[in-house]
Amino acid sequence: MPRPDDSAKPTRWAGVPAADRVSARRALLLDAALELLGTEGWSGTSVRAICQSARLNPRYFYESFTDLDDLVIALYDQLIDELREQVTDAVEAAGEHDRMRALVRATVEFIDADHRRGRVLYVEALGNEKLNRRRVETGFIIAGHVDAAGGSGDPLSMITASILVGGFSELLLAWLNGLITVTREQLIDTATALFTAMTDEAGTLPRC
Repeated sequence: MPRPDDSAKPTRWAGVPAADRVSARRALLLDAALELLGTEGWSGTSVRAICQSARLNPRYFYESFTDLDDLVIALYDQLIDELREQVTDAVEAAGEHDRMRALVRATVEFIDADHRRGRVLYVEALGNEKLNRRRVETGFIIAGHVDAAGGSGDPLSMITASILVGGFSELLLAWLNGLITVTREQLIDTATALFTAMTDEAGTLPRC
């Protein structure tokens, strides 16, 4: 088992400015949280386990986070920010008629590149009250990106986007778990066609 870091050992942080040390230790804790929460779930995720995985003394945990909830919310926010950046870049680089496909592809590729991300975002987020609230709040933000990619900006298109976001999360989880056995390209093609059809159909409904 890895031994916690000890401040008496100067080699690890020697010559590193104090602010950079804090930032580096915070990153180590976030990486450890992703590994534990993304593989073992809540049952294997604790302050002690995270510190052991990061090889940090527990006192360093509290220089960046108030408690375990604070850490996992920071991890969730980090993953969402990374996903948002990847999706935004893809959508902005796509042509007007390819924005929905770009959004779907970027999301699928982000989750498929590291399945731990999917577990944190779609599974473990449901097992913690504070994290679940953040998940719900974030869902509306993501729906706004979907609306921008395929909607018209009115309440009806936002309702459609919210349904798509919730359904897409369940679809990705089922695919990652092997319950839906299609290739990544088949998933992207089918989801894009379905989402485009739904947003187009929503455009024919009476406006709110």
